[in-house]
Amino acid sequence: MHGHSNLQASRSKLLKKDIFGRTEQRDCDLSRCIRRDTRSAHWSVRWIARKLLAREARALAVLEDIKGVPKLLTMNADTLERTYIEGLPMQEGKPANPDYFRAAARLIRRHHRYNIAHNDLAKEPNFLVTATGEPAIIDYQLAYFAPTRGLLFRVLAREDIRHLLKHKRTYCPDMLTKREKRILDNPSVISKVWANSGKRIYLFVTRRILGWRDREGASDRI
Repeated sequence: MHGHSNLQASRSKLLKKDIFGRTEQRDCDLSRCIRRDTRSAHWSVRWIARKLLAREARALAVLEDIKGVPKLLTMNADTLERTYIEGLPMQEGKPANPDYFRAAARLIRRHHRYNIAHNDLAKEPNFLVTATGEPAIIDYQLAYFAPTRGLLFRVLAREDIRHLLKHKRTYCPDMLTKREKRILDNPSVISKVWANSGKRIYLFVTRRILGWRDREGASDRI
């Protein structure tokens, strides 16, 4: 009986493996959790993988009281475990209800009140549609914590909102307000530079070198 319990406790499902390590879904204390493990990262980028792990841990710790954000369970230099949030990634859930986007905007603004810019919301899989139709946000490896709320934070916070509005334009374009359209029509300088040069480099690295698929789904990024 004891051996069976250990077997159950150790059961895991590989979600993603690349040069930065492994991401697994595991059984943790009668519930599911997500574990990032950098120990298998390529030696040349292991320090980057650990930095990304630390950024995610810090963001989750700061946001621990916010509904719709995973809870940090454990963290050390090499691994991180967080709670699993049941839901479909946006590109599968296809939220067409404007209430979803209003709730997502409130959730993002709560991030900003806690001095966190997510900084990776252009990716639809980083938004979940829960069973009750509510939004949740995941994947905080690029999150930016700025207690002083300087210029970079303000730019990144605005980009968080603008990326949400881009998704709203995809799923319920008729519900965009005039103000939202103005925000969409006026990207930041950082966004313009990224679109003109940085994005091409990013796509080359992620698709050709890392082998990531376009619009990676829940099986890769939950």
